[in-house]
Amino acid sequence: MPDIDFGTWRARVDAALAAALPDSSHAPQRLHAAMHHAATNGGKRMRPLLVYAAGTAFGADIAKLDAPAVAVELIHAYSLVHDDLPAMDDDALRRGKPTVHIAFDEATAILAGDALQSLAFDVLAHAPLDADARVAMLAELATASGMRGMCGGQALDIDATGGAAISVAELERLHAMKTGALLRASVRLGAIAAGVDFPTQARLDVFADALGLAFQVRDDLLDVEGDSASLGKTAGKDAAQRKATFPALLGLDATRARLAALSDAMRDALAPFGSQTDALAALGRAAVERKH
Repeated sequence: MPDIDFGTWRARVDAALAAALPDSSHAPQRLHAAMHHAATNGGKRMRPLLVYAAGTAFGADIAKLDAPAVAVELIHAYSLVHDDLPAMDDDALRRGKPTVHIAFDEATAILAGDALQSLAFDVLAHAPLDADARVAMLAELATASGMRGMCGGQALDIDATGGAAISVAELERLHAMKTGALLRASVRLGAIAAGVDFPTQARLDVFADALGLAFQVRDDLLDVEGDSASLGKTAGKDAAQRKATFPALLGLDATRARLAALSDAMRDALAPFGSQTDALAALGRAAVERKH
């Protein structure tokens, strides 16, 4: 396991993303420019970092991790483009910059999201991995991004917006699909590249499931406690849209306690691996402690 160097990993995935994205000078230029705007507009790169952290922890060659790292970030970028549309969250700001439908137009934003999603699977299909690993990764990413993952979670989120009654258990299921599925897939893609055994994968799943929920709980707290300048997106939108959130259902104190419990669950899941999974543990802490 190398020393943790998230900056090097971010630079690596940024370079791989730039190589995978189409040339903006080629037709259709507007679509290609919108794809670049969405995928290279900063961000924490949490999902690619999870791929690198999980893969290198268990001995994967880092060159085998670039394609899955790019693929999960492209799926994440597409989801944000569509989430920000007027028909969804109707947001004008993302990472401190205009959202794609504001910078370009709605039709271009829809097409850019579609193209980013397609490109993710194209990148994985041509990854320098053996056929079994490629198929396993494609299946994992398809499940995480489709009706049993992100899309299904977004549909549940729409149903729960506007004051509809929802239980804490239902809210957790919603976010396990909408946010958690792709985070879990990121860890799994790294593990697939490393060829981990079933008990190891099962323990990594426990970590990833706690991480996914912790990420959303922290997001809900930041929407209440943060400001637009710090967040890089519009603060207070959850309450304005009467969205189901953990603070709305549990209150702030209980939500903070839930976040602490999830932090403990992540730590316990990785404990048997010792320093081998220090990078994963650091990313778990970053999800809990982040300010944006």
